[in-house]
Amino acid sequence: MFERKIYRPDMLKCALCSDAPCSKACGKIDCAALLRSVWFDDEKAAAARFPGENPCLSCSAPCESACVRALEVPIKELMTRLHDEVKPELEIAAPTDESLLRTELCGVPLENPFLLSSSVVASTYDMCARAFDAGWAGAAFKTICSLDIHEASPRFSAITGDNGSIIGFKNIEQLSDHSLAENMAIFRELKKNYPTKFILASLMGQNEQEWEELSRMCEENGADAVELNFSCPNMAEGGLGSDIGQVPELVERFTAAAKRGCKIPVLAKLTPNVARMSPAAEAAKRGGADGIAAINTIKSIAGINPHTYVSAPAVHGMSAVGGYSGNAVKPIALRFIAELGQNPALAGMHLSAMGGVENWSDALEFILLGAGSVQVTTAVMQYGYRIIDDLKAGLNFYLAEKGFRSVDEARGLALSSVSETTDVLERDTVIYPKFHREKCIGCGRCEISCADGGHQAIRLGEDRKPRLDAKKCVGCHLCVLVCPQRAITSSRTRVSKP
Repeated sequence: MFERKIYRPDMLKCALCSDAPCSKACGKIDCAALLRSVWFDDEKAAAARFPGENPCLSCSAPCESACVRALEVPIKELMTRLHDEVKPELEIAAPTDESLLRTELCGVPLENPFLLSSSVVASTYDMCARAFDAGWAGAAFKTICSLDIHEASPRFSAITGDNGSIIGFKNIEQLSDHSLAENMAIFRELKKNYPTKFILASLMGQNEQEWEELSRMCEENGADAVELNFSCPNMAEGGLGSDIGQVPELVERFTAAAKRGCKIPVLAKLTPNVARMSPAAEAAKRGGADGIAAINTIKSIAGINPHTYVSAPAVHGMSAVGGYSGNAVKPIALRFIAELGQNPALAGMHLSAMGGVENWSDALEFILLGAGSVQVTTAVMQYGYRIIDDLKAGLNFYLAEKGFRSVDEARGLALSSVSETTDVLERDTVIYPKFHREKCIGCGRCEISCADGGHQAIRLGEDRKPRLDAKKCVGCHLCVLVCPQRAITSSRTRVSKP
């Protein structure tokens, strides 16, 4: 079985530069693109496109000196590991085309399953055009409306990891601040210049007449489908956005109104600020929706400043509950997509999933739970449209490696393994952890966690290597998760409980 050779901690200092100096200094390989692939869990596809000979062997590593964090990123070592350790274990060559990624959204062809989600990343002609040029299959344009939108400043805040990368992201942004005429002109120009790209027009009305009229306008001006925003948590006026998504009767009524206005597919974008999403999804289907988009952001407060006592983002001494997104919300998003994917009443509806997608394997998880397309915003805000390269390359390589003939063949394969309760789980055996002593550095983190958060089954020997007391171990695998060296894994052997 393939084991990852390079992990994100190995390259934490990499800034993922724009127009990276390391690649310019090298001149032999695009080391910046390869580093980015490793960052986005795409090391197999990166190794597959690595040159036959390793140009780093006799190199003085000018890439490392040119790095904006000079000599802090072990570029030569990382490139050598890609060539010498990862590449020899590859079972297939890199696919020569992207035909495996082709799919459709409610009958409309998509060149790949990746769309920009409705947000600032798809809010102007220029932005969408650059994204399309980069390789995105389409975009859900920032929600159009007849409201007079005035945004606050600042309007973003984030929870960050050890290296400063965004884990969770909060926004208090609202809808498109362009006029209806401006947005319709953008749709026409995009469809004229990018006829094969998918334009998903997100919209929000204030009443049935507006939902109907907006959907009609979007179709007349080139949209391939409309997405009904029943889920924005940041509306200044009550009775809009997520206030609608929490009331199935309103979802049904306004979906039906939008369907009266157009003949193109209609997706209802639903709020996660509910216990279950199925009631609203079933209401959308009764209203005529062709698909469901989920999830939108989660209502949140992202910390309190201990000196000003104001939450972020602070706007003149005040803040507000806002929408939370980013990789931190992915488990919640997966749970809702699984719920929708398992609901027989929704069979045949397209699921367009979003919520924490950063890399191809994140996207694959949604596909395995029934999604037919995947939307992305927060990762683009952090890393740029360029992430589409690794989204496509990683998923394409996976599909080829597994022998799939199309991405559609992977859709829903994980649904049968998911249960909403733990009652179905086998509880008569234990899977013990396996210690890889050659990787162990003797830090004792496993001992501490097992003693204070587990079952006191691990102690360090005189050599500072862990020893397991099998009589006490319950196979919880907390030690596997906390080991900073990844020197503990599952033994994959089931043992009957004592």
